Amino acid sequence: MAVQFATLNPLQIQRGISVSLPRRTQLFPRAAASVSLPWEEQIPPNALRRKRDPSWRGGFSLGVDLGLSRTGVALSKGFSIRPLTVLELRGQKLELRLLDIAEKQEVDEFIIGLPKSGQGNETEQSNKVRSVAGRLAVRAAERGWRVYLQDEHGTSAEALDHMIAKGLSRSAREGRIDAYAAVKVLERYFSYSGNGIELVIPKQVELQNKLRQGPPKDVDFFPDD
Repeated sequence: MAVQFATLNPLQIQRGISVSLPRRTQLFPRAAASVSLPWEEQIPPNALRRKRDPSWRGGFSLGVDLGLSRTGVALSKGFSIRPLTVLELRGQKLELRLLDIAEKQEVDEFIIGLPKSGQGNETEQSNKVRSVAGRLAVRAAERGWRVYLQDEHGTSAEALDHMIAKGLSRSAREGRIDAYAAVKVLERYFSYSGNGIELVIPKQVELQNKLRQGPPKDVDFFPDD
């Protein structure tokens, strides 16, 4: 069986590699003669782990809806997904705040919404989101955390409909819609069991190795026998 390799263009390498890989694609080739496990076996997203084992208790996920001036954040712990907060930050301050939230909430992956048109094409905003995701992926990989991109087309409209159905006032909706959009990003991610997402990989080999290793073992969740 032939082994496929991810093809990376210079723009991907400059920003931090973002790859959407098919099954049996070798993520980190070491030598031509070596055959590693498929990427989802090396670094499986939490949604795929949960699909394989519904009783699996680990793996908390942070949903992120990046806007021009505000960023919505949602949290998934177990089977519960809830809006968390809306951040009015940009640049490095935003990235550091997301990392801080992830640490406090014991998150090991970020699911960032990627804007696309109704035809599935990327937009001008998509490039900005990819830039943020690339920088965040470098910082996250230091901790063994993963960053994924999830198609978010239509999630803002879904969030608005959901908030109206809940009876939230217009003022309440305006202040929280970004967080609810992040909820919809997470719901889509889990409903697809992680299919179609893009794993953002730092170009540094040492960081790629940290991604393979994952975050430090949580002895509260996984005590030694």
